[in-house]
Amino acid sequence: MYDIIIVGGGPAGLAAAIYAARALKKVLLIEKATFGGQITQAVNVENYPGFETIGGMELGERMYDQAKKLGMESIYGEVSNIQKDATTFTIFVSSKEYQSKALIYATGASPRKLGVVNEEKLLGSGISYCATCDGAFFKDKTVCVVGGGNTAIDDALYLSNLCKKVYLIHRRDGFRGEPVKVTFLKEKENVEFILNATVKEVLGTDRVEAVLLNENNQERKLDVDGVFVAIGHEPNTKILEDFIPLTPNGYIITNLQLETAVAGFYAAGDVREKQVRQLTTAANDGTIAAIMACEYLDTLD
Repeated sequence: MYDIIIVGGGPAGLAAAIYAARALKKVLLIEKATFGGQITQAVNVENYPGFETIGGMELGERMYDQAKKLGMESIYGEVSNIQKDATTFTIFVSSKEYQSKALIYATGASPRKLGVVNEEKLLGSGISYCATCDGAFFKDKTVCVVGGGNTAIDDALYLSNLCKKVYLIHRRDGFRGEPVKVTFLKEKENVEFILNATVKEVLGTDRVEAVLLNENNQERKLDVDGVFVAIGHEPNTKILEDFIPLTPNGYIITNLQLETAVAGFYAAGDVREKQVRQLTTAANDGTIAAIMACEYLDTLD
């Protein structure tokens, strides 16, 4: 029996593990892929306090090592089901079961991908899913943003202040984003709209060199240094659909203490409903969730 089981080993889950372990709780962290989460895919991180620049993999490893030294246990595995009786959570991983008194869910949200040639290969080498994370690496360069919602428009606005040229590529002739933002973006001299267009392929050997578009049923090659994909995220909450309330888009609903509708169940990081999803806010969520979980355990005692 563990005091706290944490599902998800990204910055939110690792921050939670650090705080829970420091509170002398028996902690198990379950991660299905890479400890450190999506941040490990970043070549350089320049927006985390205390580090002018650090490799994403190194930062993830440091977080993991810190939690491990404090006594956190960890396993690789994918959670297939979660159940709860009066006071105990049972987490099913493959053919094994693990039990705890409190649970922190921090599995994150996965960016929707274009599904085109070279997307996986050039991730971190010109392809990004976060303009505020990686935009500074493209100062005075030419980039494109793919999408038509508020995130894509906000990304294009942000990048227009850094980059020499920004193309906004959208598959329709109208935007889902707020009209006032679109109007403001149209006033930017270094922003060009490419509508009724989709990305067929990303071109480049070691880095992004261009994108191949299908624009109004005609092929067009567009030379760019970077591709920012902003077509939405998908929270990793499939197994929770019948367990706790979710938003229509699948995000976990929490209060300010990161409590869900199920007592002892907390959510942290990109998996929960919130406005800002950044490395620092994920760590913030993990901290709050761990402290609240520890207080919940104290009420059980």
